[in-house]
Amino acid sequence: MKGMSADPAPILVKICGLSTPETLAASLAAGADQVGLVHFPRSPRHVDLARGGALSRQARGRAERVALLVDPDDALLDAVTAALDPDWLQLHGSESPARVAAIRARSGRPVMKAVGIAARDDLARAAAYAACADRLLLDAKPGPGAALPGGNGHAFDWTLIAGTGLAARFMLSGGLTPETVARAIAVTGAHAVDVSSGVESVPGTKDPDRIAAFVAAARAAARPPHVAPTAHRP
Repeated sequence: MKGMSADPAPILVKICGLSTPETLAASLAAGADQVGLVHFPRSPRHVDLARGGALSRQARGRAERVALLVDPDDALLDAVTAALDPDWLQLHGSESPARVAAIRARSGRPVMKAVGIAARDDLARAAAYAACADRLLLDAKPGPGAALPGGNGHAFDWTLIAGTGLAARFMLSGGLTPETVARAIAVTGAHAVDVSSGVESVPGTKDPDRIAAFVAAARAAARPPHVAPTAHRP
């Protein structure tokens, strides 16, 4: 209709840390755009190459498959790329911009680089990866002595990135839940969101109901404010 703004692009939703066929099926049924498979033995969400490959084949053609690695050497990179055939690689370690570029070139896959955020200064560090990564994943910076580089269920101060103009380049992560994702999108202007622990019953065990609720909440957050939902009107 003339005078009304066009509908915005829907929020891209990634469910990360999937490790069973059942929870992967729940994520696909809920409409997740991306599904994440973690290959990092210290994580409760770790999948070995055989299981990761089977899950990746289950998702092929239904969602983009993301393989999450932490500071991989070339041998591990090659093994994971061959076994999982991912659409994306997610790097969640201390990889330098030069190493990110090298991984992107060697694998032939687009790369998202996770960067921990705790203070405004961390945004400058994130910007250093803009030229070598296809997408930035802004996560809560783990505290001193943390066992994992991500998936710890902690959020950072979303106002740090509000109004920065980064929205089109980053995926928001860190402590998101079905109850908080709409607010996070509203504050940050994020075009993409990632969840792992926020849809779990215990660490490493995904809850299908929470997966569905998260995807629905993120989709609803993308609805233009002047368009009222009609599905439940009497």
